[in-house]
Amino acid sequence: MRRTGLLALAVAVSATGLAVPAFATPQSPPAPAPAAAAKAAASRAITATRTHGAELRAGDGQAFKVTRVDVDRDGTTHTRMTRTYKGLPVLGGDIVVHQAANGTWRGKSVALAKAPDDAKAELSAKTARTKAAAKNHKILGATELVVEARTADQKPRLAWRVRSEGRQPDGTPSRVYTSIDAATGKVLLRDEAIHSESGDGKSLYGGTVPLETTKSGASYVLKDPTRGNTYTGDAQNRTDLCFLIFCFIRAPADNFTDADNHWGTGAASDRSTVAVDAQYGTNVTWDFYKQTFGRNGIRNDGKGSFNRVHYGNNYANAFWDPSCFCMTYGDGDGKTFGPLTSIDVAAHEMSHGVTSATANLTYSGESGGLNEATSDIFGTAVEFFAKNSADVGDYKIGERIALSGLGRDALRYMDRPSRDGKSVDSWSPTTKDLNVHYSSGVGNHFFYLLAEGSGKKTINGVNYDSPTADGSTLTGIGQQDATKIWYRALTTYFTSSTNYSQARAATLNAAKDLYGDASPQHKAVAAAWTAVNVK
Repeated sequence: MRRTGLLALAVAVSATGLAVPAFATPQSPPAPAPAAAAKAAASRAITATRTHGAELRAGDGQAFKVTRVDVDRDGTTHTRMTRTYKGLPVLGGDIVVHQAANGTWRGKSVALAKAPDDAKAELSAKTARTKAAAKNHKILGATELVVEARTADQKPRLAWRVRSEGRQPDGTPSRVYTSIDAATGKVLLRDEAIHSESGDGKSLYGGTVPLETTKSGASYVLKDPTRGNTYTGDAQNRTDLCFLIFCFIRAPADNFTDADNHWGTGAASDRSTVAVDAQYGTNVTWDFYKQTFGRNGIRNDGKGSFNRVHYGNNYANAFWDPSCFCMTYGDGDGKTFGPLTSIDVAAHEMSHGVTSATANLTYSGESGGLNEATSDIFGTAVEFFAKNSADVGDYKIGERIALSGLGRDALRYMDRPSRDGKSVDSWSPTTKDLNVHYSSGVGNHFFYLLAEGSGKKTINGVNYDSPTADGSTLTGIGQQDATKIWYRALTTYFTSSTNYSQARAATLNAAKDLYGDASPQHKAVAAAWTAVNVK
C-alpha cells in the first residue's frame, strides 16, 4: 500500500530511504543462518551501524540489537535489528542490514526519517494514561517512555506508551498500545495487537479432509504431531475478560476428543465440524509455507500454534493474538456470516503470525494496511495451494462464510477492492487514515494485477474485471512468482513501519533478487505499483 518509482531504483538509495542491494544473481528465499555464520554476520552488521550511520539514521546515544540473521544461497546476509536511543526503544526504528558473504555493504532497509534527538517529557505518565483512555477499555500495566517513529512522517518523537485492554465494537478482544506525544499530549498512534477480520466471519465446509491426530488412552485428540503439535480446542462460547488477560496465555481447557478418529459430521450442529475446518486450514497453511518457502511453522522454529473455535455467542469474527500464539474463531451471527473457519480466513489469521515473526508491521496507518494485505495475499495463495474442490482458489476473501445478510458474496475483493463499498483500489494521501482492512485494498489490488493482470478474465469459474489507476493494460506474471516476491519483501526488506512507497522499493528489490533486474517479473512489479498509484 505504498508508492515509489522504478527510475528511483537506478541510484544507490531510493527516495524512500530503502537502499537497492546490487545482487548479482537471483536468490532463493532467505533461511536462518547457522549459529557461527549468524554470529559473524551479526558482528559485521553492528559494525556497519557505525560505518554507515548516516544511511541508517544512527548517531550518538543509539544502540542496536540483532534479532535475526537470514542467509541467501550465495552467502548474502540480511540482519534484522531493533534500535534504542539512550536506553529507550525506538518504535519504527528497526532496520535490516544487507551484506555480502565477505561483509561488503549491500544496502539497508530503514523507514526512520531522521535520527532521534533529545526531548523532555513535559507530560506526566498519569496525564498520558488519561489521554489514552478509550471506550470499553481499561488501562493496564506500566506506562513507559519510548521514542515513537511509526507515524505518517516517520520522524521520532518522545512518547508515553500506554497499554489498554477491552473489547472491539463487535466483541473481538482488544489490546491497544497508544503512543502519546510526551511534549504535546497528542495521540501519535493506536496500535491494535489483536489482528482480526473486522467483524466478518467465515465458514468452511471442505468435504472430507485428512487429519493427523494424537492417540490419548482409548481416544484421539485433535492435535497434530507432524506440524509442531498444532491443535484445536473448544472455547465453549465463552468471552469472559479472563480470556483476554489470562486464558490467552494457556491452552483452552476443552480439548476435542474422538473415539474412532472420524471427526465431525459436516453439519454445524456437531461442534467438532468447525474444529475440523480450523485444524485443516492450519494444516494446509503450514504445508504451504513449508513447501513454498521452506518455512517450518509461524516462527520457523517447528513449533505449532493452536486454534480456539466456538468463541462467544453469534460472534462474527476471527482473530490472531500473538500473546497466546493462537487463532480464535466465532460461529458467526447466522445472518451475515457463518462460522469463520474457511481456508482463506484460517490462512489469513495464521499469516498474521508470520508477519509478527518477521517484519512485525505495525497495525496502524499504511503499515497496518500492508499487514492486512499480507494476510489476504497469503490467505488467497493458500486457498489455491489447497486444491480443495469444495473451496476452489479465487481472489475473493471470505466468500464461503458470506451469508445473504451481508449483501454481497464475499468480505473483500482483490481484483477491484472498492466492490465492498469501503476499500480503495489505489493509493492517495488519505490512504493512511483508513481502517487497515480498507487501506489493504491498495496492496491487494497490486498483488492481483501482478499475478493476473488487468481487465476481464475468468479464473476457476469466477469472473474478474480489474481496472488500473493510470489506464494501463497489464499482463500478470502468475500467482506463484507474485507470492514469492511478496514473501521475500516481507521477510527481507519490510520493517515495522514500512509504507506503500517503501513496499514498492522492497518488492522491486525482492524481484531483482529472485529473477534479476532485467526480468519480466521486475518490470511487472513496477508496472503493477504504478497501476495502483504507488510511484
